[in-house]
Amino acid sequence: MTETDPIRVLIVDDHGLVRTGLKLFLLAYDDLEMVGEAASGEEAIRACCQLQPDVVLMDLAMPGLGGAAATRAIREQCPLIRVIALTNFQDFEIVQQALQAGAIGYLLKNVTADELATAIRAAHAGRPTLAPEATQALIQTTARTEAQAYDLTPREREVLAWMAKGLNNTDIGKQLVISPVTVKFHVSNILSKLACASRTEAVALAIQRNLIP
Repeated sequence: MTETDPIRVLIVDDHGLVRTGLKLFLLAYDDLEMVGEAASGEEAIRACCQLQPDVVLMDLAMPGLGGAAATRAIREQCPLIRVIALTNFQDFEIVQQALQAGAIGYLLKNVTADELATAIRAAHAGRPTLAPEATQALIQTTARTEAQAYDLTPREREVLAWMAKGLNNTDIGKQLVISPVTVKFHVSNILSKLACASRTEAVALAIQRNLIP
């Protein structure tokens, strides 16, 4: 492929109307070319092996083999192909499944044509494009992972988050509907687990280590 060749795109979606819309979208850009389409994950894998597109626009919610599983298979069999998850779903777990499967981009179907075209070009160049929802999912996952490393419980993470907002034990108790004594117990556990001598130090560490969203 030369620099003047269009980017070859495969469309994967189980809804024919969506595929038609994406076909029309690609026709508006001289540097983008649709080379095929698929209505399922299984079809997508076969099409990728046969057509070797540069970028795949992958729906995630499909009957049979889902988009995340298809993405993983495509990345394993055709590692040079870039996959952009294009979906209606904002669920953090679905975001994680797509990104962990190897998708380089995650966009919602309400993006503009220019935004999608830019994302396809970026994917082809090896640059990720993530919807704000996907970015937030990554941040929250990092926070959970770090918190688990420090053995913080979900309640302790909640208390720590309110500590970071400057609330005292009484106010935290009101927010979480627990007594100040219980909050004090959680704060003590947090300081112990984080090996911090003060609330300020604990909050600083939490921010540094992304322990709280």
